[in-house]
Amino acid sequence: MNALIEKDIQTIQSIEAVPHIMKMLSDTTGLRFICVARVTDEKWTTCAVLDGVNFDLHPGDELDISTTFCIQVKRSTQPIVIQHASKDDHYRKSEIPIMYGFESYFSFPIYTKDGHFFGTLCGLDPLPAKLETIEIQQQIKSFAELISRQIEVDERLLSAESDLFDEKVAAKLRDQYIAILGHDLRTPLSALTMGVDFLKDHVTDATSQKILARMDNSATRMKRLISDVMDLTRGKMGNGMELNVKTVNNLQDMLTHTIDELSGLHPQRAIQTNTDVKGTLSCDPERIAQLLSNLLINAIVHGDPQQAIEVNASIENGLFSLSVSNGGEPIRPTVIDKLFQPFWRNESNKQTGGLGLGLFIASQITSAHDGSLTVSSDEHRTVFAFQATLGLNEIES
Repeated sequence: MNALIEKDIQTIQSIEAVPHIMKMLSDTTGLRFICVARVTDEKWTTCAVLDGVNFDLHPGDELDISTTFCIQVKRSTQPIVIQHASKDDHYRKSEIPIMYGFESYFSFPIYTKDGHFFGTLCGLDPLPAKLETIEIQQQIKSFAELISRQIEVDERLLSAESDLFDEKVAAKLRDQYIAILGHDLRTPLSALTMGVDFLKDHVTDATSQKILARMDNSATRMKRLISDVMDLTRGKMGNGMELNVKTVNNLQDMLTHTIDELSGLHPQRAIQTNTDVKGTLSCDPERIAQLLSNLLINAIVHGDPQQAIEVNASIENGLFSLSVSNGGEPIRPTVIDKLFQPFWRNESNKQTGGLGLGLFIASQITSAHDGSLTVSSDEHRTVFAFQATLGLNEIES
């Protein structure tokens, strides 16, 4: 038996309605043998069977196709119904009823989704039965069509599952490739950064210093893009956001450094700060600084350049709070729901040069710290606010 026939048998076997259909047909017609057969030009193969006359046929068993009426059904696409073979003017001389010892018989075609002939829904019995009525034949036809539709549903489901599996495999390979590429890019980028730092210390003319400053800014941006992609692929490959949690008492300094760094890269933007983070916290300080950096970059890119950006950070009642706000057009409620999706960017700000991962990664850092990241926006200000305990309750107790 070839693999395609085996697959077709499995398809019929997987259709839960088939045994019930055969039982109902047997009860309705009185025929004690009902089966679904896969029919080709070469073979007749049983796919499912209800055998009350001990023909001893089982799924996968084959008959010589030339000894069946099903080949005629395949070629003519018309059903065959025999009520009393030995008294039928057309079939009483046929060797097939004598060979299998039946008097009553039917065979109706079954098709696949593309209209190709699959096989037949058959029934027979050694005793004659009343089959030549419109009601009986319409019922058999309806059941044959039902099996055809179920085969179509099964094929579509298998096709969808195959497409989904292929897409999952492709997505996993793509994520693995991006992760490897991001990792391998860090080495040449480090060499480039070291070269720029060396030249900045040894080249004194203003033109060269200006060029080196641009190169340094570009390298910093490349490093940030690589880090964003690495964070994304870690999350999508099931590894989650990596944290290096430790006890820190200098988070204030790290936040200030982050703000100063971005102020230097964007001197045209006014950034007002109000930070009062004193005490000891348990967190990943680099990730908290990264979260602030991503929120600040978002404010710089999307905020009104004529209005100052405000950064606030404090510890109150065992809760660390960090917020970044900017002026400008308010964010529509329908857009707010999409802000933290990876690669999503507002239609009006697609030429920002980023990958659309900043806010997504900020949300991942928030989740990793068991915190919350909320957005509020009106005609006056847009505020991104992060809150988390950062181990304050444990430390204070």
